[in-house]
Amino acid sequence: MSVIRFSLASMQTLPTTLTENFGEVFTRRWVVDTILDLVGYTEDNDLGAQVAVEPSAGSGAFLLAMVERLLASARVHGREPRTLTGAIRAWELQGGNVDVLRGKVRALLTSSGVSSRTAATLANTWLVCGDFLLPEGDLLTSATGTVAADVIVGNPPYIRIEDLPVATTTAYRQRWRTMGGRADIYVGFLERSLGMLKPGGALGFIVADRWMRNQYGDGLRKLVANRYAVRAVWQMHDVDAFEAEVSAYPAITILANEPQGKAVVADTTAEFGEISSAALVRWSKSNGHTFTGPGVQAHRLDHWFPGDESWPTGSPDVLDLVEHLNDGFPRLHDSATGTKVSIGVATGADKIFITRDPHAVEPDRLLPLSMVGDITSGEFRWQGHYLLNPWTDEGRLVDLDDYPRLAAQLNRPGSTLHGRHVARKNPNAWYRTIDKVDHSLTTRPKLLLQDMKAHIHPVLDPGGYYPHHNLYYVVSEQWDLEVLGGLLLSRIAEQYIAAYCVKMRGGTLRFQAQYLKRLPVPHPSDIHSQLAEELRVAFRNRDVDAATRAASVAYRLEVPRDHRKSA
Repeated sequence: MSVIRFSLASMQTLPTTLTENFGEVFTRRWVVDTILDLVGYTEDNDLGAQVAVEPSAGSGAFLLAMVERLLASARVHGREPRTLTGAIRAWELQGGNVDVLRGKVRALLTSSGVSSRTAATLANTWLVCGDFLLPEGDLLTSATGTVAADVIVGNPPYIRIEDLPVATTTAYRQRWRTMGGRADIYVGFLERSLGMLKPGGALGFIVADRWMRNQYGDGLRKLVANRYAVRAVWQMHDVDAFEAEVSAYPAITILANEPQGKAVVADTTAEFGEISSAALVRWSKSNGHTFTGPGVQAHRLDHWFPGDESWPTGSPDVLDLVEHLNDGFPRLHDSATGTKVSIGVATGADKIFITRDPHAVEPDRLLPLSMVGDITSGEFRWQGHYLLNPWTDEGRLVDLDDYPRLAAQLNRPGSTLHGRHVARKNPNAWYRTIDKVDHSLTTRPKLLLQDMKAHIHPVLDPGGYYPHHNLYYVVSEQWDLEVLGGLLLSRIAEQYIAAYCVKMRGGTLRFQAQYLKRLPVPHPSDIHSQLAEELRVAFRNRDVDAATRAASVAYRLEVPRDHRKSA
């Protein structure tokens, strides 16, 4: 099969047009050394007794450093070079790169005193010309699939799987179940590499961190959380980690085949470099809780996050906050308190179903609709929108023969209702909205939140309106919604959601139900009357600072003197 693979580490033999599109990018040596140090591939260990794998050798940035360390270790531990044939295995797809790399490896070995014959044997044995994601008779894996690698390191290629030939995409997906959706193929590299690790073995990649949050990484997150451990994640988005500029959201990611323990998270800036990295490596081997250096802040979490949801991102302080909230409080969407988070009605044809004419149809077919514009001021100010409501209180579609004015509106010239997918699927229901209307929701007080906004912005609908699908809403049987609104208005709630949600250009956040539902909140009964009043007043006044101070007490982040006794 002919396969094209684009690697940030191996671009020099690609056609000019592809090279221009993807760039010729090599991992800087200090980054390579950092990863090798973090996985324990150091000369004080007997590396000749281990198996180290590089799945995408490219120009040899990792491979040549591995060979140097292996030779140094062999001298320390008294191993002859000829005994090292099984110590390294490196894959490279492009034959031209393989020939060049074998020459580099031979030169490195002979310059270190290894005989030409042994150097040639090692170079030929260590390098595999083939696709790491399409293994056929691999030397490292037995017929039963027994893992065989102690260390796996590298910079796997970044490319969307849909940009590959269909046959290649199909072959990859058949072998690597985590490559769902619009996955980058590095997801497959991570899955296969993890499956090759011996118990206690470690993987160290510099790889885009998008799989930790995006939908296509769902399967990989579950795999890691269920069977492996996260040792470290160093976010390096602004760091000069490559020989050429690249926008790939990279992170040094260390995973291991072991039970999950503590994990180090680091947040770096453009100032982060070789000296800071070496200091952070040394600190990582200690028992310290926090680390600060030029261009970096790091924190040691007591545990990692579950794999059935996206993993948070942010500074160590933010992740520490996330850990504290997750461990100490129930979630906002909770049947125990009767609190529900959901989204408003999707019509599938807003231009037809939404009107500001109070006489457009029969009065009982007009449902007052809350829209984004109603909450922008911070107070609920209805601007007069109605939903042309085709649903009965019992959840059935009305008979249009009984509502001629509604029928005329839905059938007016230019109507697209008959052409919608839902209409083709069920012609008798051609006039339904995508979502049914739950009439019991209309009269209930609701906290409304706009989907996309730079800051969290809860607004109280006192009741009487039905939310549009651009709004998320919160209803509760136990919460005073103004008190809850104070918690949601706080920077604590915003930081928590920002750690998980997709961030748009310009810093806009997405306050979707999936993130709001998981927001930890105290139980309503745990908020004493004085604190409840402070949250309520802060919400009414749109005072974010006051809301944050009160929320800090509610979340046990700080306890000012005047809150030390319950009211």
